[in-house]
Amino acid sequence: MRSRKWMMLVVGCLGLSVFVQAQQATQPDEATQRLAHDIFKQLVEINTTDSVGSVTAASEAMVHRLRDAGFAESDIHVLGPNDRKKNVVVRLRGSGKHRPVLLIGHLDVVEARREDWTTDPFQFVEKDGYFYGRGTTDMKDGDAIMTATLIRLKKEGFVPSRDIILAMTADEEGGTSNGVDWLIKNHRDLVDAEFVLNHDGGGVLMEHGKPTMMEVDATEKLYGDFVLTATNPGGHSSLPVPDNAIYELADALTRLAHFQFPFELNNITRAYYQRMAQFEPGQRAADMRAILNTPPDLDAVARLSKDPIDNSTLHTTCVATRLSGGHANNALPQRAQSNVNCRIEPGHSLEEVRQMIEKAVADPKISVQFRENNGELLDHGSDRHSYVPPAPREEVFGPLDKVVSAMWPGIPVLPAMSTGASDGVYTNAAGMPTYAVSGVAYDRDDIRAHGKDEREGVDGFYRGVDFYYQFLKAVTKD
Repeated sequence: MRSRKWMMLVVGCLGLSVFVQAQQATQPDEATQRLAHDIFKQLVEINTTDSVGSVTAASEAMVHRLRDAGFAESDIHVLGPNDRKKNVVVRLRGSGKHRPVLLIGHLDVVEARREDWTTDPFQFVEKDGYFYGRGTTDMKDGDAIMTATLIRLKKEGFVPSRDIILAMTADEEGGTSNGVDWLIKNHRDLVDAEFVLNHDGGGVLMEHGKPTMMEVDATEKLYGDFVLTATNPGGHSSLPVPDNAIYELADALTRLAHFQFPFELNNITRAYYQRMAQFEPGQRAADMRAILNTPPDLDAVARLSKDPIDNSTLHTTCVATRLSGGHANNALPQRAQSNVNCRIEPGHSLEEVRQMIEKAVADPKISVQFRENNGELLDHGSDRHSYVPPAPREEVFGPLDKVVSAMWPGIPVLPAMSTGASDGVYTNAAGMPTYAVSGVAYDRDDIRAHGKDEREGVDGFYRGVDFYYQFLKAVTKD
């Protein structure tokens, strides 16, 4: 009897231990949250724009933190093609049971003008439950979260089943020195991995503050810039004519604005809408099912396309982003140009889209050229396509399902297509299947990346910190 009581006590203690461990796994770690906050603030206040900023300065700031955390010099590398565009690569050594996992995130940010913002875009400001600053959502939050997570794992003495490599890089947002592309071409040994986790995408989608799903970007659209140019002999401004270069370009852009690229679904977006239809209400759910029919219900497509996110998911999109024209205030313009930025559905080349823009513009006097990353204008676009979506990997989605279920009970994990573009285009092309995973929550009605007063919810950020530690540890523990 005494033996049985002792056994029951042991079992009870073991059960309590498992319960305590489970509770600890889901409890926020305040020290890591503070560290992530401090790194976040530091990165936002380092200007990393292409025009005047320095990615190298941000990389070196992270190196100091990694060294202080105990990472060996041999596991930290700062390197790049020029003095302003150096990337940082750090490796947390594992047992070698499996091939490495690569974490990627870009340190550069989109340009921001102080006069356009309510706050200084390069000052980290917390107010009204949000963090404000350029890069708060795209994507210095992710850089801070990944760095803080790796430092926490290092200090804990955690030995993962595979090396964890973190690469924070330059020129994802533009410029001529894309860091992921450069590292793969010049130092593949430093970043070679079995698969890639990209913090520049995915996340917890909210509707008016309520979490509705965890998105994982399993494919993405292709980025492309095109330049429309109108030319005209010009003349004296006292003798206006209706066919001056600016008017001609404006007419062409108006036609393009009203042109809709064909409706398309791929294996990822089809599966996405099949799942989403189970959670959406009324007409919206019916429309999602209707677009899956053969042939699709085009009225349902039109209704869904009124939502900007659905529209971008279902179509290639092109939008004018910059304008220039004229040579004098008192002369008819002889030349006018516009940059048109496109996000292209998988399976279509840049040249194919250039030709479709020509068709939409329907004016032989307007030239349509492809703009290379280095700014060169070409009469023929590249034949590059978006990558084939990788198959879901159990070592990614298995742990993800469990962590999401514990942190956001009841919301589904949905593979989706990013309507933007990321450095995943380079890692996938290099044979490293890439998944954009983030635990940061964002509201579909408050997406400010690349825009004025970019911001991220304070609570959403801290939950993202807690999530990433649990997720990354789960992915690399066996």
